[in-house]
Amino acid sequence: MELKEKAIVLNEKDNVATALADLEAGSTVELDADGKLLTVKVTERIPFGHKFSLTHIEQGGPVIKYGEVIGRATTAINAGDYVHVHNVVSTRGSTGAEGGAE
Repeated sequence: MELKEKAIVLNEKDNVATALADLEAGSTVELDADGKLLTVKVTERIPFGHKFSLTHIEQGGPVIKYGEVIGRATTAINAGDYVHVHNVVSTRGSTGAEGGAE
């Protein structure tokens, strides 16, 4: 049986989605974002449970999950890109020059 939902958007404010299965580069994912259908072409392999961007996020821009800022982009992130520690610095519970609780 094929998984119908391949990813989930947890909050209407989110600019990332979470993969519910391994997603291969070049695959297209259809998502329900608070009743609005989004179609995103994944640009690289996204492992199960990991995030990918729904929109373009500028360098320094907020990464939003659960309707909350969870980090800042350390480089520009395009729609469909893998979102992880290689391009995001966490702002959750950190202090100092690179982050801080928002």
